[in-house]
Amino acid sequence: MSRQPSSTPPRPQGWLRVIGLGPGDPALLAPAARAALSEAEDIIGYRTYIQLAGPFRDDQRVHDSDNRVELERARHAFQLAAAGHRVVVVSSGDPGIFAMATAVMEALEQAKDPVWGAVDLQIIPGISAAQAAAARIGAPLGHDFCTLSLSDNLKPWSVIARRLQLAAEADLVIALYNPSSRARPHQFSEALALLRAHRAPETPVILGRSIGRIDEQVIVTTLAEVDPEQVDMRTVIIIGSSQTRTLEAAEGQRWVYTPRWYPEAG
Repeated sequence: MSRQPSSTPPRPQGWLRVIGLGPGDPALLAPAARAALSEAEDIIGYRTYIQLAGPFRDDQRVHDSDNRVELERARHAFQLAAAGHRVVVVSSGDPGIFAMATAVMEALEQAKDPVWGAVDLQIIPGISAAQAAAARIGAPLGHDFCTLSLSDNLKPWSVIARRLQLAAEADLVIALYNPSSRARPHQFSEALALLRAHRAPETPVILGRSIGRIDEQVIVTTLAEVDPEQVDMRTVIIIGSSQTRTLEAAEGQRWVYTPRWYPEAG
């Protein structure tokens, strides 16, 4: 007896894309990220970033959630992709810098379902907040630099302070993420005290808030004058090195850059 073919066509193989939206301006979204959003059936992410990624079609399903459930979002994405869905996980900036690409990798490492390992997974980069803020004001990241998060949700403050001290002693330009929140308003002040012990008062400091969005604000100040009340969780801070310079151009335009050479070189 012959078996009748199924009337339901097999579901195409699913995939998972982890994308970075960049700083928030749609013009700065990578074409590969835009294509993934267009092809996706399911979009997963923190609700604020989901709003930046939209609008979406009626046939696309949106799964938004709070900002502190990264691992749960990553597991949900794998479950959907393993079941044959085309899934995009949304991050702001670059997904591999303090964002969802790491959570996706953690979920994959911890996975008990071997099917997750066979999922077609791609990480699509985006412009980071530090890059976007630097571009607004010149080239402060033109020489060696590092990025540090001041959030102690996933690592102790003692580790943060030690790394900050070493970066300051090494004379690296420093980009600070997650500088302040309602739960930890004091930490940026502590970071400033540490930096002021190693950097000159006139060291340039750039505060980039909501770069690429309608409420964007860029402030150029100095290490002596920067006020902790000027920053929040939507602010990225760039602390110059001993070589970082401020230029006053025509019509009040101010630029900041760090030369590519170092005095002791050559």
